[in-house]
Amino acid sequence: MAHQAPTVSVHWLADHLHDSDLVVVDSTSHLSMPAEGPYRVESGRSTYEAEHVPGAVFADLLDDFADTSAPAPWTVPSSEKFAASAGALGIGRGRRVVVYSQHSTMWATRLWWQLRLEGFDDAVVLDGGLEAWKAAGQPTTDEPSVPSPTVFTPRRRPELLRSTEQVEGALGDDRTLLVNVLDPATYRGDKHTYARDGHIPGSINLPVSEVFDERGEFRPTDELRAIFDRAGLLDPGVTPVTYCGGGIAATGVAHALALVGREDAAVYDGSMTAWAADDSLPLVTGDEPGGGRG
Repeated sequence: MAHQAPTVSVHWLADHLHDSDLVVVDSTSHLSMPAEGPYRVESGRSTYEAEHVPGAVFADLLDDFADTSAPAPWTVPSSEKFAASAGALGIGRGRRVVVYSQHSTMWATRLWWQLRLEGFDDAVVLDGGLEAWKAAGQPTTDEPSVPSPTVFTPRRRPELLRSTEQVEGALGDDRTLLVNVLDPATYRGDKHTYARDGHIPGSINLPVSEVFDERGEFRPTDELRAIFDRAGLLDPGVTPVTYCGGGIAATGVAHALALVGREDAAVYDGSMTAWAADDSLPLVTGDEPGGGRG
């Protein structure tokens, strides 16, 4: 893609919207986390059908781009399933991809990361998503788009993905820096969201909200670089491994790291949903990586 940065602006997309090799993808999903009870998930298909960028196709992250047999939603599927779903949308060799989402950019960064995981680099995220597109006065439509299917050849990069077993095996390894991107209260264990409270031992807290500005767009690269430098994430001697509740928000920080040139960040896909469900795995509470109260 002519743009090497992993994001493009609304103006760039408006100028290139009708390029014959460009595939625009709406990857919206919905996640609600009530104060009481388990979190709820929902496909964003109905949201897409009501309004989307003209010509955009829809990627169902809960179904077509997930292992629906896994215990947790949005779990990374097999390369074969991913390839079939991506190809059906027209994603493949010779195509360029712009991914966006509605209400939260993390759904777009999730598909961007999954494409990178499967070896596809010609994908970028629309900075600010549909909200930025509309704020700039660009048109939307409810007309369905018909994909132009192609062949997607997966070439998985396993170094960008971490399993629960790999994270457990890296505890105490100074070459791995675990990054919890949830809000501070959840990180400390003050808020009950998952089966158990707290964070994985050794992990620092860098809320995903810190990489976005008040408009929901990524902060300028100099600001991101300063944030990551303070957190020790620019140290070439460590590999960042981001995690959240279910591997979605974690991709937002991984994407922001790529914006400053750090493209090797891995994502713990199971995140707190998987880790907290296993009573044999350690969790600590408090503000410090090692825990303050247990």
